[in-house]
Amino acid sequence: MTRQAFAGAAAVSGIGLTDISRRSGVSPLQLALGASRAAIRDAGLDVSDIDGVLCYHMGDSAPVNDVAEHLGLPPEIWTNEIYGGGTQSASILGDAAMLIHSGTAANVLVFRALNGRSGKRMGQAPLRVAGGEAQFTTPYGMAGPVNLFALAATRWMHLTGATEDDLAAVVCQSRRLASENPRALVSSDMTLDDYLSSPMVSTPLRRADCCQETDAGAALVVSRTDIADALGPNSPRIVTVVRGGGIGASTMDKAADISAIFSRFVARKLWSYSGIRPAEIDVALLYDAYSPIVLQQLEDLGFCDHGNSGDYVRSGATLPTGTLPVNPHGGLLSEGYVHGLNNILEAVRQLRGTASSHQVESPHVALCTGFGGSYGSAAILESR
Repeated sequence: MTRQAFAGAAAVSGIGLTDISRRSGVSPLQLALGASRAAIRDAGLDVSDIDGVLCYHMGDSAPVNDVAEHLGLPPEIWTNEIYGGGTQSASILGDAAMLIHSGTAANVLVFRALNGRSGKRMGQAPLRVAGGEAQFTTPYGMAGPVNLFALAATRWMHLTGATEDDLAAVVCQSRRLASENPRALVSSDMTLDDYLSSPMVSTPLRRADCCQETDAGAALVVSRTDIADALGPNSPRIVTVVRGGGIGASTMDKAADISAIFSRFVARKLWSYSGIRPAEIDVALLYDAYSPIVLQQLEDLGFCDHGNSGDYVRSGATLPTGTLPVNPHGGLLSEGYVHGLNNILEAVRQLRGTASSHQVESPHVALCTGFGGSYGSAAILESR
């Protein structure tokens, strides 16, 4: 979809988020329902106004039809659950917008809910040595995502000269911003010494470089713009959504360059389709499952020169008062990990001007990204 195809079609009319914790004490279904009802209320809609429901997951959430049924929605509405992880957190906005644009639905509920700490933990993927791509990687220590992307980061650091001080700059900024976010799971400042004392998980990634494992539910409602405008004049428009990738960090047995992540492959399409330049982005919600991928996205997407991302962060450019505020709520590294959807919710708050901490001054255009290694997505939202 291009900017022209989405223009005027869909807007985010409501958002909802449960408490972020390490032990919710409830099921993913209850988390999904809590976040969904909150998003519908925030939109000013009734549950009966919802005529589409979407979610994404990796076998760790409530089935979409169960959520729709418990909300009291009729079975004939459009529902779909997409198997996938962080790549979906931005592109699911495109799926919702396409339902709106086609006339299939007028108000689409999108949710992600998981007990990612007390239940099925993403960082503890089971070893699989027979069949599929895993047979070529698990015998060499690729036991889960952290090992895979640690190797990609090692290569990227070698090629660019990036150092652990550069990774620390991302993490320390995240903690600093989260310290004023009442929702944040980790809300204490971190110094460079604190960072260096954090235990190594998989070189070069320390525990502090890895996102939080979180129990939570997040949801949003995407509505036809005339409906959204009638209910909330500040509902951000979905301008452009792109999705794609190439052979890189997630397919190391085939890759010419194992350091390549999704942003290298989608950048040209993002700016071409949207007609927007990097300098026009007012706030960026960059998927930050691991600290190095923030730096790589800054370079790949054209916000700073290659090899200069660490200095760019240290300069203050990515602070809420800088030229490109990045994750002013603390991101997945500090606020919590609702598989990226909580970052999208923060983009909406920022564009509405209702962020609970570190509100960026008069933002008009927000960039959101979704990461899955060398495959991912990006979305641009605009306030009116």
